Amino acid sequence: MAMSSTIKVVLGSIAFAVFWVLAVFPAVPFLPIGRTAGALLGAMLMVVFLVISPEEAYDAIDLPILGLLFGTMVVSIYLERADMFKYLGKLLTWKSRGGKDLLFRVSLISAISSALFTNDTCCVVLTEFILKIARQNNLPPQPFLLALASSSNIGSSATPIGNPQNLVIAVQSKISFEKFLFGIMPSMLLGVLVNAGILLGYFWKLLSVERGPEMVEAGDMVVENEVSSHRFSPATMSHLSSVNSQEMGSAIDAVHEGEGLGAVGISQRVSVSRSRMMSPAGEVASEANSEERNGTNNDERWKRSLWKICVYLVTIGMLIALLMGLNMSWTALTAALALVVIDFQDARPCLEKVSYSLLIFFCGMFIAVDGFNKTGIPSALWEAVERYSRIDTVGGIILLSAVILVLSNVASNVPTVLLLGSRVAQSAASISESEEARAWLILAWVSTVAGNLSLLGSAANLIVCEQARRAQFYGYNLSFLSHLKFGLPSTIIITAIGLPLIRTY
Repeated sequence: MAMSSTIKVVLGSIAFAVFWVLAVFPAVPFLPIGRTAGALLGAMLMVVFLVISPEEAYDAIDLPILGLLFGTMVVSIYLERADMFKYLGKLLTWKSRGGKDLLFRVSLISAISSALFTNDTCCVVLTEFILKIARQNNLPPQPFLLALASSSNIGSSATPIGNPQNLVIAVQSKISFEKFLFGIMPSMLLGVLVNAGILLGYFWKLLSVERGPEMVEAGDMVVENEVSSHRFSPATMSHLSSVNSQEMGSAIDAVHEGEGLGAVGISQRVSVSRSRMMSPAGEVASEANSEERNGTNNDERWKRSLWKICVYLVTIGMLIALLMGLNMSWTALTAALALVVIDFQDARPCLEKVSYSLLIFFCGMFIAVDGFNKTGIPSALWEAVERYSRIDTVGGIILLSAVILVLSNVASNVPTVLLLGSRVAQSAASISESEEARAWLILAWVSTVAGNLSLLGSAANLIVCEQARRAQFYGYNLSFLSHLKFGLPSTIIITAIGLPLIRTY
């Protein structure tokens, strides 16, 4: 693609620079408007500066990607309501044999759940639970937080629905779900195991701390109480119990503090109430009410169990449809709407949990990246390194991977995929069709694992960091430097060992 006019190149670069700065540093002092507004500002500047026309801006928005992202988010929300992630959390503690075993479980479970339910969702749901488990076992939280974030990133590389950049790659490349899965899965599995081994070696001494029996009992009590508190709604169980306790407490206080007939009258009412409760008629009524409540509770439990089974069946059906090669966007949307219908109630509370700011961010990013592409700068830069980055040579793969790693940490992984994807694929297509598909998978693998290099490398890292910092009673600050000491060597090693295993079948 030829370079545009000088004025268009300059204005397009300015608009893209505004988008990039606000996307990477959303709280810059001179314009703290956040990532989503920053993406819209960059997109608007592309149109205002006449780098692209309004019609071209609308065409740049990729609706299949937005549909797939929206559908997977809705499915993840209903899976969370169906206690899927609570069951995953229980797997972490089931017959655990200490810190090292727990670290390995965190790595494996977060990797698998991220591949199926996106890495961001996995990190949002599991972070605080992992902090609770670390406290219960008297273990330092840092190894487990790093295991969650890094394994979620690595695990999400295996499927098109694991992370946003894979969604973009799957839609643009038209690679089937099955081909994508089996092409990257060997690299993903080995990467998760090696990443867990690096973490074990890095934190071996810290994970060798033995917990005392008193910590076991206290920790188990804390977790059990917390599970119970989440199981019952405060508007029903807690409210009723608090009203009854307040009434009884006020009556007893009045007996102790009152004088004369007032106190006697109150004490008589309390004794009468107690006698009624102890009378045969009262006992019969109490037993009848108890049986009625038990029957209602049993019906509610049965209905909820049936609903949860339906949610899991719909999700399994979605995965089977994806493996069969059906349209990924419409499959995800169909599964999402099926869950809305099965729920048989107002879907607004669930739909309000969808990250619409992320969808809007993608719209702005599509326009900003398309405008920057039309300046001709990305094409000129790629032409300068294309002959050295061919994937049919070892040196070319190393150079291409280095470029993707750097750009993914400088410009973020999704813009990197949008900027490089079509160019890398075109270069590989001149070799063979299978090499073109392999180039897309290499881009997916490297851009995803690149998120582990630094704390700012992926949204999953930032989610874990922020969730850990805000967690009540378990707050922990994961610093940029502590993450970099582990992330830099881990990213380079895992990227290198995974590249030879990527194949197209």
